[in-house]
Amino acid sequence: MAEKSKYCKRLKIGDVRLESNIVLAPMAGFSEVGFRSLCRFYGAGLTTTEMISAKALLFHNEKTLKMLETAKNEKPVAVQLFGHEPEDFKNVIESGLLDKFDIIDINMGCPAPKIVNNGDGCALMKDINLAERIIKSAVSVTNKPITVKFRTGFDEKHKNYVEFAKMCERAGASAITIHGRTREQYYSGKSSLEVIKEVASAVKIPVFANGDVTSVEDFEMIIKETGAAGVMIGRGSLGNSSIFAKVSGKNAVFSKYEQIKYIYDVLKEKQYNDNFIIGQMRAHLVHFIKGMHLATELKQKLLMIDGLDDLMKNLKETLD
Repeated sequence: MAEKSKYCKRLKIGDVRLESNIVLAPMAGFSEVGFRSLCRFYGAGLTTTEMISAKALLFHNEKTLKMLETAKNEKPVAVQLFGHEPEDFKNVIESGLLDKFDIIDINMGCPAPKIVNNGDGCALMKDINLAERIIKSAVSVTNKPITVKFRTGFDEKHKNYVEFAKMCERAGASAITIHGRTREQYYSGKSSLEVIKEVASAVKIPVFANGDVTSVEDFEMIIKETGAAGVMIGRGSLGNSSIFAKVSGKNAVFSKYEQIKYIYDVLKEKQYNDNFIIGQMRAHLVHFIKGMHLATELKQKLLMIDGLDDLMKNLKETLD
């Protein structure tokens, strides 16, 4: 059995108890219910849906509603919303669509152009008054913890992370996650530990550090250096979901094939169509085969297979 990290602790967000302070980040295209369930099995203290448009939920968009699927072992589980109209957040929370979720997270850090150009995600860091109104609107209609994920700032000239963190706390957020890069940086360079440390020192609510975590050593270093209450791991968990077990000390050993089959089984149980499952299998396998002998050739071969049964058969032969 893996030895639990001494920095791995239980944690509370509002009234919600987490079994560990290493949690899975919401990642567009990856944080579907199958991958979240796998990470939860490995010991993630919290899982969160990929970001979902509050407005699209209000229109009962079928594809968007499907993103609200959760697994049996996801408890607690959070939903992440994005948008820029306070009324949308209020109305979707009051609609009852999110009742099964324990925590509601608001995305104010996504750097993607199509999100930012619409005034959502990290664009909200440029309008702190609007951001505050959104948080207050959500807090006013639920007893569930409201959390916020944001970045260092929009660009190097506009770093307002401490002011933004204090605003989140003042507006009623129960916890925050800070990614130590600006929107301008996207995922280049290094996530700033100094920024995370400043934020952790500036507020009394739990602060999760996000960025550049791929190992137990990274997790421990970030907690030690920043004083953050926990760590949120995103890209570093892709093809590496066992990192949660290594940090939490959970005895859970799967082969690479068994991990991707786990995701497949959950998606089939939730009745996703074959095309969606094939897309997710391809997305994940790129990370699972990274570093393997002839990885490029393997990827090209596996990406050419169209049928789901043939794809899973070939994955078993390749990864098992």
